[in-house]
Amino acid sequence: MMFTRFRIAALAAAALTVSGCASTQNARDFETQFALAQTALAEDIAVLASDEFLGRRPGTEGEIKTLDFMERELKRAGLVSGTNDPANPWRAPVGLVTTVAQSGNVILTIEGSEVLLDASDATVLTGSSRALVEGAELVYVGSAAAGVDADAVSGKVAILQGEPGKSPARRAKLFDQGAIAVITLVETQNSILSLRNSAGRERFQLASSVDDAISAYVTRAAMAEAIPGWEGYVEQLEELLKENSSAVLPLSATARIEASTDRREVTSHNLIGKLPGTNPDAGAVLMLAHWDHFGECGELGDEDRLCNGAADNASGVAAIIELARRLARSGPHDRDIYVLGTTAEEWGLLGAEAFAENPPLPLDEIVAAFNFDTVALAPRGGAIGFIGEGETPLDPLVAQAIANSGRDQGSRILAEQFLQRQDGWALLQRGVPAIVISSAFGDEDRLNDYLSTRYHSADDEIEGMELGGAVEDLLLHQSLIEQVASVEGYSPAAK
Repeated sequence: MMFTRFRIAALAAAALTVSGCASTQNARDFETQFALAQTALAEDIAVLASDEFLGRRPGTEGEIKTLDFMERELKRAGLVSGTNDPANPWRAPVGLVTTVAQSGNVILTIEGSEVLLDASDATVLTGSSRALVEGAELVYVGSAAAGVDADAVSGKVAILQGEPGKSPARRAKLFDQGAIAVITLVETQNSILSLRNSAGRERFQLASSVDDAISAYVTRAAMAEAIPGWEGYVEQLEELLKENSSAVLPLSATARIEASTDRREVTSHNLIGKLPGTNPDAGAVLMLAHWDHFGECGELGDEDRLCNGAADNASGVAAIIELARRLARSGPHDRDIYVLGTTAEEWGLLGAEAFAENPPLPLDEIVAAFNFDTVALAPRGGAIGFIGEGETPLDPLVAQAIANSGRDQGSRILAEQFLQRQDGWALLQRGVPAIVISSAFGDEDRLNDYLSTRYHSADDEIEGMELGGAVEDLLLHQSLIEQVASVEGYSPAAK
């Protein structure tokens, strides 16, 4: 393909008519490639986001159809299996567990009298089919800001004062120190209702890390009503903490906490293809996109309940497929180029975590990873968002590619909000240089409009997508990945 012989800078400049230096022929070549890429993206997204694919929910017929399509298109492009596992070519199994909370209650015993907390004031969550704590002593740990003495909470139920953004880590620490259950105090009954509604919907977890702990949530008002003199205990602990930052306050009360959960094991899959390089000892480049979505997620009674996930993330999957075709035609390249379609991203980057825990190649051999997520939002010529700026040695290459494109770089503050909300985060935490370069994250107003209207809803249909920016981003990635896949073009040692 002649496109790869031209620098992306000249092509983008010609297409946007911001430079008089590019030749008319270059401009025509760019427009031809732009049109071909746009057609390919539109066609593949139409397939992946069709009703036939059932919303691409893991563990369903929609998963099978999605993986069949991806494997077929990548094989046609000339890729081979990248699992490096003869027993599981192309599809790396990912063990998942689905849970739906069924019932639970909290009973406190104070001075021989039992108090059953009302369901509007308390809920209990666990990953176990059935969990029970009976006759366990209660200790109040407050906000547990400085950590607590493990001996003081081991084998007991710890009562934690909840704080937005901090409670999950503090609960985890209490469990690590031996607490057999944690009661987190929340401020309102609406918080209890929200937690119960969330737990009442099916959610996926990695089978290797299912949380079987017993986590109860109780309103502060209900705790104060159930335990006489509660506010005095709160003040007493505050005084103790002035002298001992790890102090806890034993209470003259015990708890019976139980919960049941509908739990089901599911085997899903990451799809992994590979474009072999001529010098695989030089490392590898990774392109990834999550293929999963929610299936039916609309409200009961809605005319259309199927969430097709056209932008999120049929568009990202289509982008890596089309890039694989183009890179196969412009090769061979020095480095192997892996293509990864991850499962269960929507439930916490689970497929990416599974890949990182059991990769088909040593993670330190991946010189660069490019993630594609919800790419079809912005029009042509928009600013480019750079998620992962300042986190990897790739910054100079990306900065030069953006400058060469003639486009502006979007707000770093906006991009950083999504650093931990995309699959690349699972890799970045393990030292893999993983980034996102996308015009979808370059325009805050346009992104917020999508997030407030179509995101994770049945309205994320192909009719609402904008492919102009996605095609520009794709062509920029082609040039950048060709450079990174070349030993001469990029050396990870040159940081």
